[in-house]
Amino acid sequence: MDYYNAIVSFFQAGGDFLGQFFMALIGLVLAIGVAIALERYLYLTVARSNNRRIMSKMMPLLQRGDYKQAYAIASKSNHAASRMLSQGLSRYKSASNRDDIETAMEESMMETIPRLEKRTHYLATFANIATLLGLLGTIMGLIKAFTAVSAVDPSLKAEILSTSISVAMNTTAFGLIAAIPLLLMHTVLQTKTTEIVDSLEMATVKFINLMMQRKSIKDAS
Repeated sequence: MDYYNAIVSFFQAGGDFLGQFFMALIGLVLAIGVAIALERYLYLTVARSNNRRIMSKMMPLLQRGDYKQAYAIASKSNHAASRMLSQGLSRYKSASNRDDIETAMEESMMETIPRLEKRTHYLATFANIATLLGLLGTIMGLIKAFTAVSAVDPSLKAEILSTSISVAMNTTAFGLIAAIPLLLMHTVLQTKTTEIVDSLEMATVKFINLMMQRKSIKDAS
């Protein structure tokens, strides 16, 4: 309850309707950004878990040379690692060299990366918007404050102006309060996305090396 009262008081300290309007806009931007961040975090967490599970199933099959079973598992799944490995396995039969397999798997990777990065860049944009809305709200409040004190008694100008500036600065403060966590969430999601992409690239290298090794042994025998 104390947190709720503190939030309400902070919004009320934003000044008149104009100041509270800008603070409401910043709050809306923050809410949308948090919703996107939660959705992306859950998506990336599930994607990483699924990729690890698929790789743990596929690698023993590939090491044994059971490509039919590996392809059957990969083709039935729609996860990133499954699509990538199924592309490599389907190209392995007709591939004349390593580059053909690598190209097929890179095509699948190029389809996967946009899905992993989807909407994450909005968080940086929302952080900038929140900061700019806070500054705009403060500037509008200062313009109104200086206009108001021009018509009052000179002895009251300093007190009224200091109070008005203090109120106007609340929008900037709230803009920064919203922007900082949005930037942090953007960084976390970017790091998580990079880790997934790196793991897929590592899986591609392991897969191709394993295929080429078995193929060279088969040709030699």
